[in-house]
Amino acid sequence: MSLACVVSRALDGIAAPEVVAEVHLANGLPGFSLVGLPEAEVRESRDRVRAALQTCQFEFPQRRITANLAPADLPKEGGRFDLPIALGILAASGQIRGGALEGIEFAGELSLDGRLRPVRGALAMALAATRAGRRLVLPEANAGEAALVDGAGVFAARSLLEVVAHLNGQTLLDPVSASDAVRTTPNYPDLADVRGQQSAKRALEIAAAGRHSLLFFGPPGSGKSMLAHRLPGVLPPMTDAEALEAAAVQSIDGGFDPARWGVRPVRSPHHSASAAALVGGGASPRPGEISLAHHGILFLDELPEFDRRVLESLREPLETGHITVSRAARRADFPARFQLVAAMNPCPCGHYGSASGRCRCTPDQVARYRGRLSGPLLDRIDMVLEVAAVPAADLQAAKPGEPSAEVRRRVAHADTRQQHRQGKPNAALAAAEVERHCTPDEAGARLLAGAIARLGLSARGTHRVLRVARTIADLAGSDGIGAGHVAEAVQLRRSLPVPV
Repeated sequence: MSLACVVSRALDGIAAPEVVAEVHLANGLPGFSLVGLPEAEVRESRDRVRAALQTCQFEFPQRRITANLAPADLPKEGGRFDLPIALGILAASGQIRGGALEGIEFAGELSLDGRLRPVRGALAMALAATRAGRRLVLPEANAGEAALVDGAGVFAARSLLEVVAHLNGQTLLDPVSASDAVRTTPNYPDLADVRGQQSAKRALEIAAAGRHSLLFFGPPGSGKSMLAHRLPGVLPPMTDAEALEAAAVQSIDGGFDPARWGVRPVRSPHHSASAAALVGGGASPRPGEISLAHHGILFLDELPEFDRRVLESLREPLETGHITVSRAARRADFPARFQLVAAMNPCPCGHYGSASGRCRCTPDQVARYRGRLSGPLLDRIDMVLEVAAVPAADLQAAKPGEPSAEVRRRVAHADTRQQHRQGKPNAALAAAEVERHCTPDEAGARLLAGAIARLGLSARGTHRVLRVARTIADLAGSDGIGAGHVAEAVQLRRSLPVPV
């Protein structure tokens, strides 16, 4: 009897727990059993592995083969275990030299001719393997992504033959470096394209500086979506830690491109998206749009057109910055520190309150339309701003606005102040940190008290006003929060106008 053990990794949320592929060869009728709670695509690996070994001219043992993926209580999914199982069979049958598998982890899906296909979660596996002090062999398509982990020993292979040649010391695989990836320079739309709308552009700058959530509402063609699409171009660059966290989530979903390392993710799902698509879900939980937008932007256009239950699912992640997806047999935690930017019309036809008199919506229709957004959800949005339509004549006469580069410079300066003071953006401050860093002066406190009384601000709303005021003060280069900063924050903290 012969036994071989090959280390690999599964996926559980954004974690990559260790899985040991134990392969046992015994006398008896030839057979191939696969155990260890495998799902359908893992069970099918028996046929892929058999065909790949035979195509590559390896001997497939005519014995009783048992492959166990330990631990047995962890569900296994995907084709990532094809390569570890194949190597286990080769090691157990003496076709790989003894001890060659020590200190190395393997993952990869096998095609029937022995080539390696990419798998999901390469970055998460590289993080876990590096912490365990092991090297990692991956398909060539995944190696550049995994090499982004600092200190990772990653080897890229195109086929099973290359992996075996490396293990037997015949032709060694070259280690992959993160510097081998070609980085993409993002080409964001320029804020200078927006004519007029000075108040909206000011709100966009404040939102970028403090990572605050923002809702634009106004008639069609007023520039709401145009403004939102220019927010990425004025945001400060990602830190290495933020880039790694965002890339790890995208890697779990299988959509990460190493060339876009350090580029803030921007997600804009259609209003027909389900709650599972937005927050994550599935039998084997996968990250949703809010997690794929981690450290980036989630843009929801035509906000009231989303299903109300879908919008309500945003309430907890907006507050906590993470989401727990629970199913009957599985639970997964995903980060969701995203910046919400939304846009909506004031009524079903979009022209409520317009001087043209084009709106024919009744007050009940307008109330029902706006009622799709609950009070608790609106209470979690930092800034709500009306974007009025610019007359065509004024639009033609207006000069180009300030370019994104100039706004980004001011935003980066404000972000630096926040990082030096508290190590995080103002929007992420906890209640105790708001008390410590966002206390206004005497005049500002009096103005805030009056605003609370007049607008009926909740405790959450008051804290959000203070966070926005802190950002406005940072943009002005002020260490304290004055009455002017509070006044502008209160002006940006308003409810949707009530239909008459």
